[in-house]
Amino acid sequence: MKNLYLVSKNWRRWLVVMLSLVVAIALSSCSPGETKTAPSQVVFSVLSDPKTFNLALNQESPNIFGLTYSGLITENGLTGEIEPELAESWEISPDKKRIVFTLRPDLKWSDGEPLTADDVVFSYNEVYLNEEIPTDVRDVLRIGKNRALPTIKKIDARHVEFTVTEPFAPFLRSTGIGILPAHVLRETITTKDQTGKPKFLTTWGINTPPKEIVFNGAYQLESYATSERVAFRRNPYYWRKDKQDQQQPYIEKVIWQIVENTDTSLLQFRSGGLDSVGVSPDYFSLLKKGEKRGKYTIYNGGPASGTTFIAFNLNQGRRNGIPLVEPMKSKWFNQVKFRQAIAYAIDRQRMINNIYRGLGELQNSPISVQSPYYFSPEAGLKVYEYNLDKAKELLLSIGFKYNEQQELLDSEGNRVRFTLITNSGNKIREAMGSQIKQDLSKIGIQVDFNPIAFGVLVDKISNTLDWECYLLGFTGGVEPNDGANVWSLEGGLHSFNQKPQKGQPQLTGQKFADWEKEIARLYVQGAGELDETKRKAIYAETQRITQESLPLIYLVNPFSMTAVRDRIQGIKYSALGGAFWNIHELKLVE
Repeated sequence: MKNLYLVSKNWRRWLVVMLSLVVAIALSSCSPGETKTAPSQVVFSVLSDPKTFNLALNQESPNIFGLTYSGLITENGLTGEIEPELAESWEISPDKKRIVFTLRPDLKWSDGEPLTADDVVFSYNEVYLNEEIPTDVRDVLRIGKNRALPTIKKIDARHVEFTVTEPFAPFLRSTGIGILPAHVLRETITTKDQTGKPKFLTTWGINTPPKEIVFNGAYQLESYATSERVAFRRNPYYWRKDKQDQQQPYIEKVIWQIVENTDTSLLQFRSGGLDSVGVSPDYFSLLKKGEKRGKYTIYNGGPASGTTFIAFNLNQGRRNGIPLVEPMKSKWFNQVKFRQAIAYAIDRQRMINNIYRGLGELQNSPISVQSPYYFSPEAGLKVYEYNLDKAKELLLSIGFKYNEQQELLDSEGNRVRFTLITNSGNKIREAMGSQIKQDLSKIGIQVDFNPIAFGVLVDKISNTLDWECYLLGFTGGVEPNDGANVWSLEGGLHSFNQKPQKGQPQLTGQKFADWEKEIARLYVQGAGELDETKRKAIYAETQRITQESLPLIYLVNPFSMTAVRDRIQGIKYSALGGAFWNIHELKLVE
């Protein structure tokens, strides 16, 4: 669960963990009658409007920050390896507790002002580590069991020192967080509004004129029209240049058309109005036939790096004396064998064959298959092959029984029935939910499948905690600790047994299972282990426990596929980075 939120190419993968709770973006569509692509620009699409232009406050996707901000480091979209970005190099102390970054010379902001160590220190100390700023970035920076935060200090204009309280293997990767301009934003931190809160909290909203916002990424915001489009133009002060000393990026403008219908995306791509479209299984055959005539290529990166799963609400807490989950259902959900029976009863191969048209693989782990820490079934990871007899056997072994109509009853005679929710409008998830309903009816369970608006779904999962079972997904990447927010007992995405967020009414009687505590402990241990062999063993154990205990029941890993116009040269496609992770070096050829 890695997208909550795109901040830089690397940051995109961590907080994109939370956006696993978000509808996937198809970089691909445009509404009828929109402007055709031009030689100096590329046109993509997004499913909804951006919610903020303030990177630190972002909690949504799509957002503009992957194009407009850079961090000290980035990740290679092909290999996942760490590469220099604003920092040209770094040194790690022998005790692994100190990193000194050397910034590139002559860095500048989009307004031409110098970008120095002062901006790095400001971004971390005054924004990301500032308790007055409600940013999710802080969770990524917390270290070890005590969740301590790093200290950051300036050495000189080009050198910044980061110090951590204990060795922390993922820490270097976490410095891909976008750097913010101190010369523009510092006053908004120190100045308070009428309620005593920093003005920063209301700075750079979606109504802010783009010319007032300062960036350091490959592109800067040029214009925004609500429900219509977002336009970006090349940042003339972006640091990258090619070997011939030519300024990058080469593409002058990027246009995002805002559209909520993926069928419209397909139509507009086929008519030439878009430069790229995400290829879903139901579009694949049609698009494949038209590759040559349409002058585009379908790139297939193999299994996507994210996850798709169902989860039961295991929270046994009460709010104002009222159980979050009906007690009899909570008893069902909290039995491991019940969850295992559900896993055996879902025909995942049928999902691949029918819903994904064969374009996917079975999924069995929270860690992406591209990660060196992935523990495979061949190495011993438990899997749940479709087996109705095994499902029924498990249910009967824990006191469930069948009536004459072959309906499943619990030991007290209650009909086993629950509600499954997902985000409406996502046709793939709706089809998956419908199949799950059919599959579980074969073991006597009645599933009330209810696709709901995404905002309502998120409110249930993270706020009211009023739900029984949901179908969603998290994004992925190479670093397991990017998903620590899912497995920490305090984590904002520990949704299957969620603690109340700050400001929400507290719970009484909430319990955490031993396996749940052990996974949380192992994630802390894994992040602090610097020996790669030992790290792999630790994360293998977390995957063993998650598959045995099934807090999340993993389903299908679709192939990552995108169609891109042949006029765009230099694509290096992968499931990790997609088609445009290296947009700075892409060129247009007419």
